[in-house]
This record gives sequence, structure tokens and C-alpha cells, in this order.
Amino acid sequence: MGGFGKRHVLVLMCFAAAFVCYIDRVNISIAIIPMAEHFGWSQTDKGFVMSSFFIGYMLGQIPSGWLANRVGGRWTLGAALILWSAFTLFTPFAAMAGFGALILARIVMGMGEAATFPATYNLYSKWIPRAERARAIAFTLGGIPMGTVLGLAISGYLVAAYGWESVFYAFGIAGLVLAVFWYWIVRDSPAQHVGVSEAERSEIAANIDIKNEQRTPLPVGKLVRSTAFWALVINHFCSNWILYVLLSWLPSYFRDVQHFTLAKAGLAASAPWLSMFVMANVSAWIADRMVGHGASASLTRKIMQCIGLLGSSGFLLLTLNASSPTEAVLLVCGALGALGFTWAGYAPNHLEIAPKHADILMGITNTAGTIPGVIGVAVSGWLLDTTGSYVSVFVLAAGITSVGALIWIIFQKSTPIYD
Repeated sequence: MGGFGKRHVLVLMCFAAAFVCYIDRVNISIAIIPMAEHFGWSQTDKGFVMSSFFIGYMLGQIPSGWLANRVGGRWTLGAALILWSAFTLFTPFAAMAGFGALILARIVMGMGEAATFPATYNLYSKWIPRAERARAIAFTLGGIPMGTVLGLAISGYLVAAYGWESVFYAFGIAGLVLAVFWYWIVRDSPAQHVGVSEAERSEIAANIDIKNEQRTPLPVGKLVRSTAFWALVINHFCSNWILYVLLSWLPSYFRDVQHFTLAKAGLAASAPWLSMFVMANVSAWIADRMVGHGASASLTRKIMQCIGLLGSSGFLLLTLNASSPTEAVLLVCGALGALGFTWAGYAPNHLEIAPKHADILMGITNTAGTIPGVIGVAVSGWLLDTTGSYVSVFVLAAGITSVGALIWIIFQKSTPIYD
């Protein structure tokens, strides 16, 4: 069906939620630099501050998926948006209160943001036709690089002009404003939205796997016995290793290795995320076209995932031999641009292998996908303190993604695990 429908408005709102989610998440990667100087933190301390967010984010994944499955994505994501925005505002006060208070505030903020993607998958299982899945998911996940681009660029300016506290105040308020519009615009299903045309309602109903909103218990036994499930879990982990390490350490890399100023480090770190946004949407369009022209969904997911993982690891290793700051920026653009292909690989697979429980499944796999944010970011800080170089950080990331690609090729499938 042609035209711009209410499901496309939903995709825009989910994109906006992911966008604000990542603005609030990445601002500390810029603010942490003057914060560390002010409070006298080591690189390891910086790693703990940045990784503490992911503890809460990981702990909140499965509960938020379960909650979305029970009460719907609209209420789940709206409440989460209010929670994480409030704790973004609270961050400067927590930092002044002490290191422990800051760690606790970041953990609670992470628990709020954990609902973003499980709630989105809950909504998409009822709103998005099969032939639009890769594009809808990739565009929504595009809020990650675009929120990162704006967050890094604006954070550098705000810190320089108004102090590190300002970034938390500005972005926290933005999230609270979005929550108002979220509850006003979004509905849990086409049946609950009075503005959906009959043509769009019929198109959606004929092309989704959930024919009613009645939910059944998750067949845990069938899930954990499936190699396709474990391939998805592992690949979410591997895809996010490079994502989260670069998300947290890229500004510091450009300042410490390429010798950019703080403001320029933020701008330089923004360019690769713009590359990721563009290539993720290009790969999603290609993937949907492949499936639409008769290619199997499984083959399509394998191609996209392997391009993403192997391409990103290759570019990252080439970065170690960059001969100039410009070359380094371009190579990191290549790494994150390639990684964008994984959003047409593993990301739509949740809706394929467990359509009735894609929200809970996303919570499960994103729990594994959050471990790199806890371990990867902290280990990277320890490696930097120990070796004084990013070589070991980038080599480790490349090795992990290569293992993920091999597992995906062997075990991935795109048919439902259970009826």
C-alpha cells in the first residue's frame, strides 16, 4: 500500500525515542573528560562510570520485555522515557554527592532505557508488515547513530560553553517533552487507533504474524534448545561489542591518539555514526528488496550480518595503521558504516523466529547484547591503563566479531522456532 500511514508515524516516534535514548546515553562520553579532571578519576574510573549504565540496562531488558508483552509497548516505553530522562537531569547532583551516588544514578538510568527496544518490538509485531520489517527496524535503530551524532556534537559545545553539567540538564528536559508527545500520538495496535484508515488496517492485518492481541506463554524449553536462538543471542553480543566500545571510547581516542581538542573530538566522533545511519538504511532497503524478489530471508540475514561483522572488524584493524587524523576518521566511518549492515541481519530475526514473543526475545538477546557495554567498556579502560594503547582494544573487538560471523553462517535460520 502506498502513502504515508499511521504505522509510519509510529516508526518516526520509535525513532525519536531511540534518538533521545542515545543522546542521553552518550553525553557522558564527552562530559566524562572534564568530569575526570574535576574529580581526579583514572581511565579505569572513567570506564566504571560509563559501564555502570549498562549494568542497569542489562538488568532491565528481560523485565521490560515481559512488561511490554503484558501491558503493551506504549505504556512501557512512555514510562521508561520519563524515568531515564529524570535520572539524566539528576546526574550532576549525583556526581557531586559522590562516586557511589553517580554509579547508582547511572544504573537506574540504564534500567529506564532498557525498555526502548523490547517495547518497540512489541509495537512492531502488531503494526509493521513483513515486507517492511528490515526498513522499519533499521530506521528505528538509526536513532542510535543519529542520537550519538547530535549528542556528541552538542555535548562538546555545551561542555565548552556552559560546563559539563549543562548536557544532562538540556537532554533530560528534551526527553520529558518527548514523553508528552509519545502518549498523545502512539497507540498499542491499529485496532486502538481511530485515525487508521480501513485500507491500512487491512494491509497490516494481512501481513503480520500476530492475528490477535492474545498472548501465549513463552515456550522457554523450545527456545533454549534451538541453535537459531543461541546464534541470535551470540550475534547480538558480538555486534554490540564494537558498537559500545566505540560509543564510549571514540571521543577519548580522537583526543588522546589523534590529538583533537575536546570540541573537535566530539565532532570527529560524530562522523562515523552518520555513516552508520546511512549504511544501515541502505542495507535494510537492499534486504527488503532481496526478500521481495524471492531470496530467502535466511540467506538475506546471513549476507547482511556477515558483511556487517567482518567489514567492521577489517576497518577497525586498518585504523591502527592510520597515518593521519583524517584517515583515522574515514576508517572508523568505514567500521561503523559496515556495522550498520547487521541491523538488516540479526535485528529483524527476532520477529521471524518468535513473532508472538519478539518483545521478550529482544529483551533476552539484548541482555547478552548489553554485556559488552559492561565488560567491553570496562575492559577497554583497563587495557588502556595497562598497555597505554588502543591496539589491544581494537584487536579484541575484531576477534569477537569474526567469531560471531562464523556462528551466524552455521546456525542462523529465519523460520519460527515454535508455532
